[in-house]
Amino acid sequence: MAQLIDAQLQATRARLEEIIKNLHELTLRIGHDEMAQTVSELRNRIFEPFMFVIVGEVKAGKSSFVNALLATGQEIAKAAPQPMTDTIQQIIYGEEQREVEINPYLKKIFLPVEILKEIAIVDTPGTNTIVEHHQEITEQFIPASDLIVFVFEAKNPYRQSAWDFFKYIHGDWKKKTIFVLQQKDLATDNELETNIEGVRNKAIQEGVENPNVFAVSAKREQEDIPDSGFGTLRQYITENITGGQAPRLKLNNSIITAQTINERIAGGLELRRDQFDADTRFRSDIQETLSEQTGQSNKQVDLMVENLLHTYDNITREKLEELRSGMSMFGLLKRSLSSTFGSTPDAKTWLGGLASELEDDLNTKLKARLNDNVIDLAESIQQMVKVIDLKIRSSETILKNDHELFSDIAERRENVLRDLQDQFNRFVSKTESFTDDELFADRENLTPNLAAGGGIAALGVVLMALSTLPVLDVTGGILTTVGVLFAGFSTRGKRKRIVDGFEAEIAVGRDRLATDLEEKLKSYISTLRTRIESNFTRFDEMLGREEKNLAILEGSHKEIEAELEEMSLSDG
Repeated sequence: MAQLIDAQLQATRARLEEIIKNLHELTLRIGHDEMAQTVSELRNRIFEPFMFVIVGEVKAGKSSFVNALLATGQEIAKAAPQPMTDTIQQIIYGEEQREVEINPYLKKIFLPVEILKEIAIVDTPGTNTIVEHHQEITEQFIPASDLIVFVFEAKNPYRQSAWDFFKYIHGDWKKKTIFVLQQKDLATDNELETNIEGVRNKAIQEGVENPNVFAVSAKREQEDIPDSGFGTLRQYITENITGGQAPRLKLNNSIITAQTINERIAGGLELRRDQFDADTRFRSDIQETLSEQTGQSNKQVDLMVENLLHTYDNITREKLEELRSGMSMFGLLKRSLSSTFGSTPDAKTWLGGLASELEDDLNTKLKARLNDNVIDLAESIQQMVKVIDLKIRSSETILKNDHELFSDIAERRENVLRDLQDQFNRFVSKTESFTDDELFADRENLTPNLAAGGGIAALGVVLMALSTLPVLDVTGGILTTVGVLFAGFSTRGKRKRIVDGFEAEIAVGRDRLATDLEEKLKSYISTLRTRIESNFTRFDEMLGREEKNLAILEGSHKEIEAELEEMSLSDG
């Protein structure tokens, strides 16, 4: 039966090692070196004995406590007189006693002590030590530990640095902890009773249910003086850890530690997902704003064209009626007689004047109407640009650049967003961002105004250029046709041709006015939108990469989460 249980345990360990290997790969993909090292240590220690990690402040009596617990009669864990020279000491089972220095801050001590077949002991420097690297090295052992033995001075177990370190152990890693008040021989019975209760209450305040607090004296234990307190402690260890329980407990602890790490990753990924969703909404909002404002501007163009055509129709209708009336037989006869005996111009002169009046009316009245409308259009587009600029500046930041796992991702996003703001500011300030050679023919006349305006102000100058052009060249056909016809008319047939030709050219000019103005303005609006969109290229590339990365990381996390949950249930 024991062999069967052992085989099952080995198989479960092997399976957990594979899961933790996947977890390690996930931390590497995330790019968090410290967490990757923690997971690597956890994986390496799966097959090691149940690990006691002894922590506490300098001079709390940790090393003396370890020596008394091992009961070898030797000073295995040396109490260094100077914390500056202290090291972490990992004490494990070995057939013969020896020491191996792993690095200047860590050494392994092998001892042929029976209890070390089931447990390993790690004696750490003080939590308030000033030795470089000691704190970080100590913290590397915490995630892979199976039981934290927190040693306090029996006379003063309330130092803040010790309890701050406890918050890291319990809050961050949920490690099982027992509390030891060492050097109880230096405290009075009243002090000891008060401090035991004080530590118990403090532990409860920090979220520990039913804390185990032991008061011991390593000095009494090593001198075989009764009431050292070690008997009660050893009984706890026998009932709760050793005697065949340790391997299964260690396995369960490793599962919990792996889950804790995976939960941290989950929390970070959740923030990254929230940030990605916020950025996606921001980008969609920009798109919607551009679409809405572009649509609104295009409607303004349609209204502008409609208003111009209404003015055009009124002018040409009036001139057409004047032409028809003047070209009637009665009208021509009357004009012929009047021109012979008076100052009334003859037909050819009158027709030339009518053509000139038509040109003046079209240029004057159409330009006035166009002028009013382009001002509204320019203000609308300028407002769109300002709205987008405001949205960029107020985009939501969820993932901060001090995040424990994804600070580099947050910083890269921050840089991309800052570049977007800077680039858009440069875009808005450059005149050429809002100019368009296709929109007007005579660029030279606009150059001084554009130079004076600069940036978004150039938009109004460009659009106003429409009202300075010769009615978009749409009346040329009418006037030319009328002039040719008028120059050679002499018969009744030609009179009809003049009226019909005039009416036909009015229709052609009307269509050309509508088409030319609508095409130029809507093309300009579309070009401007494309230019605005180009500012978001790098931001869009960032979103594309983040979407792919999140899908991979979240998928790996969920697989590991499910496997660890299954192991946790089966182990329980």
